[in-house]
Amino acid sequence: MKKKWLLPIFASFMLFTTTQIDKAEAATTSDVTDTASKYLGIPYLYGGTTTKGLDCSGYTSKVFADLGIELSRTSGSQYQEGTAVAKKDLEVGDLLFFNTSGKGVSHVAIYMGDGKMIHSQTGQGVSYSNVNDPYYWGSRYIGAKRVATFDSEQAEAVKEEVKEAAIDFTVYASRAEVAEQIAKALNLDTSDKNTKFTDVKPTYEHAGAIAAVSKLGIFDGDGSGKFNPSSPITRAQISKVLVHAFGLKQQGDVVTFTDAPANHWANEFVSILASNGITEGKGNGNFGYDEMLKISQLQTFIERAHKLQ
Repeated sequence: MKKKWLLPIFASFMLFTTTQIDKAEAATTSDVTDTASKYLGIPYLYGGTTTKGLDCSGYTSKVFADLGIELSRTSGSQYQEGTAVAKKDLEVGDLLFFNTSGKGVSHVAIYMGDGKMIHSQTGQGVSYSNVNDPYYWGSRYIGAKRVATFDSEQAEAVKEEVKEAAIDFTVYASRAEVAEQIAKALNLDTSDKNTKFTDVKPTYEHAGAIAAVSKLGIFDGDGSGKFNPSSPITRAQISKVLVHAFGLKQQGDVVTFTDAPANHWANEFVSILASNGITEGKGNGNFGYDEMLKISQLQTFIERAHKLQ
C-alpha cells in the first residue's frame, strides 16, 4: 500500500498542547501501524533515538516524526500533550502511559487496536504487548492521550493484521499453550471444557486444559473475565505459574538477578525457581523478566520442575 505521508508544509501545525488535537488527514491508521511496525526488533537502549537502539519515548517520537508529527522527548512530557482518552475509547495511534518505576509516568506505547500496543521495552526492544496484561502492563496503566486523529477507514483490516503478525507462536508460548503443557505435566483431568472465561468456548482446543488449571488456581485470567488464550506470556509471569503449579518453595538463600528492581512483583517467584535449579537466568546476571517465553524454555522449565516431584 502506498503511504500518504504528511507534507512538510503541515509540520508547523503539528505542535500539540494539553488541549489541542490536530486532524492528521494525510495519514491513516494503516500508515500508523505500518510505520510503527517497521521498527520491530530494534533493541531497547536507554536514551536511544535511532535504529541502533530506542527507549520508549525515543521510539514514539521517531514513529510520530515519520508521520510528520512532533512529540516531546520524554514519556512524562508526552503525557502533557494532546487530550485524555478513556480506555474504552482508544483508537489506533493513541499514546498509552504507564507507571513502571513507582514514581509516576515512566513508559509510553502506541495503541495498535484490538487491545494491542507496540513499544520499546527492556529485554525485547520494539515489540507488541497486551494493554490489559494482568501480570504487568494492566496494573501499571495510567492513561492515554490523543495527540492526533487518523483516518480509520481501514481500521478493522489493520486490527486483523496486528493480531496475525504480532507474535510467532511457533517460537513463543501462548497462555493456552502454557495451560496445556502444565495440565499434561500434572496429569490433570481435562474432560470438563466449560470455563468461566468469556473468550474461551467449550469447542476451543485448549478449553479443557484452561478449565483444569483455573480450577486449581494455578493460572487465571484478567479482571474483565477473559483468559486471553492467544496472548504471549513473559518469563516473569511463568515463574509465578510454575511455583503455584508444582508447589515449589524457596530452597536456601534468596537468588537475585540484575534486571529487575528490588520491589519487582516476580522476584519471589523467580528466586524460588532459581533456588530449585529450574533456571539459571540468561547467563549474564539477568533473568529476562519482560522477555516473551519461548516454547523451548517452557518445556525445559516444566521438565526440571516435574523431576522435583
